[in-house]
Amino acid sequence: MSLINPDVTTPEKDLPLRDDIRLLGRLLGDTIREQEGEAAFEIVERIRQTSIRFHRDEDEVARLELETILNSLSRGRTNQIIRAYSYFSHLANIAEDQHHVRRSRAHAVAGAHAVTAPEPREGTMARALKSAREAGISQADLQSFFAATLVCPVLTAHPTEVRRKSTIDREMEISQILAYRDRQHLTPEEEATCEESLRRAVLTLWQTSILRRNRLKVIDEVMNGLSYYDYTFFKELPRFYASLEDQLAAMDPAWGILELPSFLRMGSWIGGDRDGNPFVTADVLRQALLLQSKHALSFYLEELHCLGSELSLDGRYVNVSEQVQELAKASPDLSPHRKDEPYRRAISGLYARLASTAAAFGHGDVARHAVGEAPAYENVEEFAGDLSILHRSLMSNGSASLSRGRLRRLRRAVDVFGFHLASLDLRQNSDVHQRVVAELFERAIPGTGYESLPEEKRVALLLEELATPRLLTSPYLAYSDETMSEIAIVHEAAEAHRRYGRAAVPNYVISKASDPSDILEVALLLKEAGLLRPREGEMQVNIIPLFETIADLRNCSRVMHELFALPDYMRLLRSCGQAQEVMLGYSDSNKDGGFLTSGWELYKAEIELVEVFKRHGVALRLFHGRGGSVGRGGGPSYQAILAQPGGAVQGAIRITEQGEVIAGKYSNPDLGRRNLEILAAATMEASLLHTGQSAPREEYLKAMEELSESACRAYRALVYETEGFERYFWESTVIGEIANLNIGSRPASRTNSRRIEDLRAIPWVFGWAQCRLMLPGWYGFGSAVNAWLDKHPENGLALLQEMYREWPFFQALLSNMDMVLAKSNIAIASRYAKLVEDEELRNRIFPRLRREWQDSIERLLTITEQQTLLDRNPLLARSIRNRFPYLDPLNHLQIELLKRHRSGDADEQVVEGIHLSINGIAAGLRNSG
Repeated sequence: MSLINPDVTTPEKDLPLRDDIRLLGRLLGDTIREQEGEAAFEIVERIRQTSIRFHRDEDEVARLELETILNSLSRGRTNQIIRAYSYFSHLANIAEDQHHVRRSRAHAVAGAHAVTAPEPREGTMARALKSAREAGISQADLQSFFAATLVCPVLTAHPTEVRRKSTIDREMEISQILAYRDRQHLTPEEEATCEESLRRAVLTLWQTSILRRNRLKVIDEVMNGLSYYDYTFFKELPRFYASLEDQLAAMDPAWGILELPSFLRMGSWIGGDRDGNPFVTADVLRQALLLQSKHALSFYLEELHCLGSELSLDGRYVNVSEQVQELAKASPDLSPHRKDEPYRRAISGLYARLASTAAAFGHGDVARHAVGEAPAYENVEEFAGDLSILHRSLMSNGSASLSRGRLRRLRRAVDVFGFHLASLDLRQNSDVHQRVVAELFERAIPGTGYESLPEEKRVALLLEELATPRLLTSPYLAYSDETMSEIAIVHEAAEAHRRYGRAAVPNYVISKASDPSDILEVALLLKEAGLLRPREGEMQVNIIPLFETIADLRNCSRVMHELFALPDYMRLLRSCGQAQEVMLGYSDSNKDGGFLTSGWELYKAEIELVEVFKRHGVALRLFHGRGGSVGRGGGPSYQAILAQPGGAVQGAIRITEQGEVIAGKYSNPDLGRRNLEILAAATMEASLLHTGQSAPREEYLKAMEELSESACRAYRALVYETEGFERYFWESTVIGEIANLNIGSRPASRTNSRRIEDLRAIPWVFGWAQCRLMLPGWYGFGSAVNAWLDKHPENGLALLQEMYREWPFFQALLSNMDMVLAKSNIAIASRYAKLVEDEELRNRIFPRLRREWQDSIERLLTITEQQTLLDRNPLLARSIRNRFPYLDPLNHLQIELLKRHRSGDADEQVVEGIHLSINGIAAGLRNSG
């Protein structure tokens, strides 16, 4: 019996999606026939049909037939089949993404032609602005909000992104062709040309290796991250601001003369996150910042070149401001052809100065040489000022529409990206800081014994040292490699401030923060590099504690209260605008206590932080360390932000974007713009409209606490208290093979240990996703609800159903679980269980997993009052249902390859096949990392 309704018909509005999937599937099938032969294509179809039978009913005959087919495949044929199914998943993703864009455009077009304006779509700035207006939010209040707010998606590099840039580029080409077909009335010849272009792109994909032959280096990850600026951020962020300004002006003409501050900006960890990654060094940080800066300036130079081509205005026909004339006079452009074209000469001068700036930064030769020499810009503000001179002159002299084109977008890009492109965070583990500070004290003051001191004495010693401008480090003393590396990092950050400005490296995140001394240790390291000045009471880098485990989340309000009780720290905080950022980790808390408890402890931690910050008069900014999978805090961003407790979103939010989610959200520019807008709209609504929302009812809180306790007991009893579970996990998943895949620069575990405690949360979740059990996204829920109903037989179910209807937090929690369970497959998971060699261990654990899985689904459906999973999300239900016939075979093939590999077959084709299957399954699931 299918857990997802198999009878959902395709509505007319979704028929184009079906047609696109069929078209791409046909082209892929044709390619397989042409390249590999008819026999290969027939095997693909036979496996698909047999897999459907097995998936539907766990048919034993189908299972045996499937195993017979798979066991008979040669190694080369196996990999062909895996590549076929993997590429179908990628092509289906492209079609679905294009359909999302299609539906957004259809809504906009329908609204433009409607007699009465339709309700703006959820997650748009139009909806947020309309709601603000209806709530009586004044223009002054909106201005204050935009002036103070910060919305920042932070790109991170993690070992779940398995695609190469070469394949992403071809997929983008396919996406662009589909978009062109969708938006044009094509002649038969044009239609044929499009299909031929698609056929070439699919063929190129088929003939291109999905896998990397070598493990990525950190700088490779930096370069991959930069590609999304070309795909999306450079163009779509300025367009977002232009659209928002125009919406505000349409709402109130007074906005027409105002320019919004750039509250939506980009952040990054790639090249600065060294927690558990020994390959991130001061030299890598320097290179990352250099590459970022080069990317930004190269974009500006190209835009200036195009702008110069466009602004051919003749000074004899238009008035030009004196400032533009001065820029033209100072320009090295002496061409007689541009004698009467002051804007072009001025822009040539800007180009020359920017080219000199690039040279001063060490970027190397620019794509187009300047017409002559000119002094470099001292800072980005000078460059922005020159662009504003052009803008004001055009606005004042009858050419406002010209200023609203490329120049407007360039000015916004410069304001958003500066000379640094994205704010690069530093991150390190508190254990490292403790060792480094202990060594610094011991070298400077032998006998200090810092690591053996109790917390209060550590704090006293750190505060004493922070009060003096003297340095602990000395060029005449020797230090360990670890200490030298950490000191070099903060000095490189200080150099970045001098070169690119403070926005280049504004934040320092501390993993495993558990005491005030963890924050003060980083303050001491910053002081060594001049990033903290005791006499002035000035701190140039925000110190951000990251609370990750269940214990840390329960402890975080106490840590912040004790920290704010220190007058010396509060003095430093005033230099940061009396604002403190706190990062909450979704991944380790989930691995620590399970999905339900992690979500609840995060929610409670936010409530307690809001209260502590309010009591001390400090502005709270939350940084959410979410992953792509639900088990790591993933799920729809709009609902997640609005589900935060009242007061937790105070006009500022930062969110990590990790692994394959980055490509899924930001490789398509239209989707990328939509995802950026969702973050901004949700932050605005949560900050302005939900600030006074009442706290959840006391009985909701008590119920959630009881559910969480039961879920945590069930989860920990399985993961940490069941003898042999660690072995079961390693043998029933591809975790060992994932560790060897050339995906990211970071090791899968923090140590060489195989213990669950030492495993990174990312491969933990990724491993369970690959075997289709998705355990981190649901385990413990069924047990918790059963215990609750046993204890509250009369009204327990009614209360849970009411909580689901009325409480956004509980809605988001169960909605995400709904999606995870829909993507799980217990029949396939049962085949992975048979990879566990110890039959007694397998028979002891898997039935337990199956029972909890069944209970979780039954209880979820009862509480949400659904007949099947995803009843309320038919589009996603159809997407998953349509994927299963192509996704399931990848799991079956992966299992057979794992058997061969683990039995000692070291053939490279077997290893390659395993890695190909990991890629295809991740693509089919979309949010697995």
